[in-house]
Amino acid sequence: MAVKRVLQYGEKSLREPSKEVHKVSRKIHELVQDLLDTMYAKNGVGMAAPQIGVNYRVFVVDVSKNDEPLNPLVFINPKIIKKSGAVIAQEGCISFPQAYTDVKRYANVTVKALDINGRAFVMEAKDGELLSRAIQHENDHLDGILFIDHCVNRFETDEVLAKHNLPPINPEMLADDSELDKELNK
Repeated sequence: MAVKRVLQYGEKSLREPSKEVHKVSRKIHELVQDLLDTMYAKNGVGMAAPQIGVNYRVFVVDVSKNDEPLNPLVFINPKIIKKSGAVIAQEGCISFPQAYTDVKRYANVTVKALDINGRAFVMEAKDGELLSRAIQHENDHLDGILFIDHCVNRFETDEVLAKHNLPPINPEMLADDSELDKELNK
């Protein structure tokens, strides 16, 4: 379909919760294709609809490596139904060009969603691998949550943001990661 303009950190709609998809229509199919086209054009591993200004609960992920064939995954109305373990890893976001920081994520997640054909599926992503982190990252976008809200060190993250001329963290938006903190301190 088309490569869309990606909203940048600081644009209001990135913080707005998204609406459920009631029907996997042609419009949703076109949205998914736009997300994939934009994600691949920007060399990303995931893209959520709010990042292109469409507040529907839809995201795509492709964690294939350079030498592997593309393997796009589509998640419509996703819900993380199980989570465990914890991991700290560097993350970035297409909406934050060139800005990377350490964030806390669950190591293992189980997500339930609809696929591009409107069929329900359940997927597990384990061991803190890229797929697990990408699902959580993109799912957060659907709730107006950004990766920096899970940062390990707010002040280091503010320095990274400043270096890239991005607004500082809003302390009120920081996630309550107490469950993750308990897991990390075991």
